[in-house]
Amino acid sequence: MISKIYVALITSLLLYCCEKPSKDKSHTKTPNIVFFFVDDMGWQDTSLPFYKDTTQLNKQYYTPNMVQLAKDGVKFTQAYATAVCSPSRISLMTGMNAARHRVTTWTLRKDKSPEPPHSSLTPPQWNVNGLSAEPDQEKAVYAETLPGLLQKAGYRTIHVGKAHFGAKDTSGEDPTNLGFDVNIAGHAAGGPGSYLAKNNFSAHWRSPGNHIWDVPGLEKYHGTDIYLTEALTEEANNAINKAVEQGKPFYLYMSHYAIHAPWEKDDRFYQKYKERGLSEFDAVYASMLEGMDKSLGDIRANLKRLGVDKNTIIVFMSDNGAPKQAARNLPLRGHKLTPYEGGIRVPMIVNWPDVTKAGSVSDQYIIIEDIFPTFLEMANMPEAAQTSKDGVSFVPLLKKEDTYEKARPIYWHYPNTYDQPPYSAIRKGDWKLIYHHVNRKIELFNLKEDISEQNDLVHEETEKAKALADLLSKYLKETKAQMPIDKSTGKEVAYPIDTM
Repeated sequence: MISKIYVALITSLLLYCCEKPSKDKSHTKTPNIVFFFVDDMGWQDTSLPFYKDTTQLNKQYYTPNMVQLAKDGVKFTQAYATAVCSPSRISLMTGMNAARHRVTTWTLRKDKSPEPPHSSLTPPQWNVNGLSAEPDQEKAVYAETLPGLLQKAGYRTIHVGKAHFGAKDTSGEDPTNLGFDVNIAGHAAGGPGSYLAKNNFSAHWRSPGNHIWDVPGLEKYHGTDIYLTEALTEEANNAINKAVEQGKPFYLYMSHYAIHAPWEKDDRFYQKYKERGLSEFDAVYASMLEGMDKSLGDIRANLKRLGVDKNTIIVFMSDNGAPKQAARNLPLRGHKLTPYEGGIRVPMIVNWPDVTKAGSVSDQYIIIEDIFPTFLEMANMPEAAQTSKDGVSFVPLLKKEDTYEKARPIYWHYPNTYDQPPYSAIRKGDWKLIYHHVNRKIELFNLKEDISEQNDLVHEETEKAKALADLLSKYLKETKAQMPIDKSTGKEVAYPIDTM
């Protein structure tokens, strides 16, 4: 009897010793990363409130998979991007702020800017060709990219959807030149010709002969009834399946065209919004949002089916605020392309199994270039993460560590004249300063007390305004940020500190 007990104890001890290293190893296993990136989605364009109160828009939309992702992870209430798409995308790819990489508005045609003439300012010669895979491309930025670094570390890097990294007929037009192993439907254009497969995802139906907006690589869906968001989701899940079969960690850049123009109804969800009395535009917009949300749920379901959900990090984010045609994201002021919170504050959720606390909320602000070092640190690549010139990893926030600089300054720079007048801006702590280039006006807001940016305190808080103007000016000089030219003087617009 004693010998049997002895044998059982020895066996249990051996099993324990054998299992423990295996358990430790699972904690250091290279994680998969899914970056679910939405186009033109405002901070409140969801049934998941990002404000302290539920708003009218939260009641208008239905995004249950965003709600579930937040229940499983952490919701960031103060995440920021640039106010327009291409700059955000170049920032996340390079870890640089737009002031430094100089892709300061949207790109499309080689060597051509979309900007109309302005009455008093001439925009600078910014990098109209976007991100380049070649160091000698004119009017473009060249840098090592996030997917390129992950690719070198053994990741299967998958691009699905909107690219908009480089202008047509440049090396940056093709995501496979920028570090992606796979490119599905990505090219130079920032929007689809159509969301409808019956239109072959082309703009030819509304503008005969105009094919620059045609979504490439989805010909097998042409002439069917599928919606673009659904087709991209099917392709993304197929790419995930292949990566898992290969036994490789993967980085999926799930970059939806939705909800960018052209606004076309997703028939799977449209009718119920019309029946609720929404206007035609609002019903179409809501249907596109719900289709995007379904994609999130479908991808998560596939990860679970494959048994890799516990080792997959999911980050949900938008590239800028809602377009001006959509309902205002109250209580925020402004919309896409403006420097106000409605143009730059975006929804963001992070689910990192065994790291993020389920159902938690972070009110700490972060900005789009922080994605670059954060993902590299998540992938156990700390040295590569340190190469980010402007981004700061927010992994310490996710791990509840005290090493994150909570009052660090973050910046925006838009010296362009497309749709909105040019500006530069800074946030540090609760304070935000905006410098308008046309009239050299400075605005100062305390976002903690005035999220709607209605009370300009520049004359009441002169020392605070000077301190932020000085910090912003130093950053613009350090990054050699381009400033527009004043037509009346032929000189660059002055730095903000020089106007006070």
